[in-house]
Amino acid sequence: MPFISTKTNVTVSEEKETQLKERLGQAISILPGKSESWLMVAIEGDVPMYFRGDDSQPVAFVDVKTFGGAPRNAYDKMTTELTGIYGDILGVAPDHMYIRYFGSGDWGWNGSNF
Repeated sequence: MPFISTKTNVTVSEEKETQLKERLGQAISILPGKSESWLMVAIEGDVPMYFRGDDSQPVAFVDVKTFGGAPRNAYDKMTTELTGIYGDILGVAPDHMYIRYFGSGDWGWNGSNF
């Protein structure tokens, strides 16, 4: 049950959105037991965002939520991968991006809870 939500001040064209979706679908398997077949993705571009009081540079906030958690080393690998993805596709520098991980055992789907 992974969910990756992105907020960025960058304009995300349909082409970039497709690239992000595809690359995130590949990257999610870095986290043990996670796959694209359960991945939900949300991408919000053109969001007014300020980092260090400045809105002139590309920035992104990426929220990765999962059913359960993952080992620290998997999150480390995922951060490296996500930093590369957002840099390649949206031009966001690694020091202009926050990535937050949240694992929870309380998820509902298809009318019931896991």
